[in-house]
Amino acid sequence: MNVIIFGASGMVGQGVLRECLLDDRVSRVLVVGRTAIGVEHPKLRELVQPDPSDLSAIAAELTDYNACFFCLGVSAAGMTEDAYRAITYDLTLAVARPLAEANPELVFCYVSGAGTDSSEQGRAMWARVKGRTENDLLKLPFRAYMFRPAFIQPLHGAVSKTRSYRIIYTVFGPLLPLLRRLAPNRITSTEQVARAMLAVASASPADSTGTPHILDPAAINRLAANLP
Repeated sequence: MNVIIFGASGMVGQGVLRECLLDDRVSRVLVVGRTAIGVEHPKLRELVQPDPSDLSAIAAELTDYNACFFCLGVSAAGMTEDAYRAITYDLTLAVARPLAEANPELVFCYVSGAGTDSSEQGRAMWARVKGRTENDLLKLPFRAYMFRPAFIQPLHGAVSKTRSYRIIYTVFGPLLPLLRRLAPNRITSTEQVARAMLAVASASPADSTGTPHILDPAAINRLAANLP
């Protein structure tokens, strides 16, 4: 299986990259991002793309892939709707459309979030934008899965690029064992998200018929647990 990762420098992307490099079924990993991530591995290749919304210069490099794990995203805190939409919707679809055209059998896994508004009509700006992004990804001619984690526990050295999130993880980290017991369907980890992505990407279309295309934390954790 050949995999492309966008957002490998972020917390979730770090976990996804780690699991891809560890998984024997993954033959090649291509990381596309604005800056180099500083990781070396025989499976890994990087393409530094200052503007990921325009892939025309590297179009020839984006064929013969089985899966794309799209982990690129930003917090909506302090952003206008136009600015947030430019990154969350415009950039995501600018990547997804040419990938769908170049790889008809592609499995596309998009990191969304719990509370995303599929109706696109709710009051929360970020949820509407995420909802529109999900809806339009699901219309593209590939097999797409929307991952909607809630609280994500960073494992194996994964670190959030957002300062406020790092503070939250520091404060709540010691409470995670208790929180997992009290709300097991609200908490997942970077490892579980990655393993669930690999589970849906490695399944054949026939074997994936029972898997929902919008995955909440409980579904993510179940998929992760069933991965060999």
